[in-house]
Amino acid sequence: MVLYRPVGTKELEKIQESGYTSYPPRLPEQPIFYPVLNKAYAVEIASQWNVKYNEDHRGYVTKFEIDEAYAKQFEVHTVGSSHHQELWVLANELKQFNQHIVGKIQVICEFSEE
Repeated sequence: MVLYRPVGTKELEKIQESGYTSYPPRLPEQPIFYPVLNKAYAVEIASQWNVKYNEDHRGYVTKFEIDEAYAKQFEVHTVGSSHHQELWVLANELKQFNQHIVGKIQVICEFSEE
């Protein structure tokens, strides 16, 4: 299953530190990891939310593949328009989730206020 994750610079740096193999642990105020099911939704978040609210006004879209059999345990949540679809992965399950990433995490888009 191909998934996307909009991230800011700090999260991207941690992904780079992992060799593009895992997403970093969630912060205490972030109990859920939300990968999204389509590029359009990820672009929307990265270009509008991340650029506006991150300190450096930059946003990125990452793309990765997760083992299909493992991914089936997560319910798809639609949180707005029909393309606003995401999986909800509890923060304490993220380490296991990362172990099911197939290949490398790719950065496919970059946005800034400039």
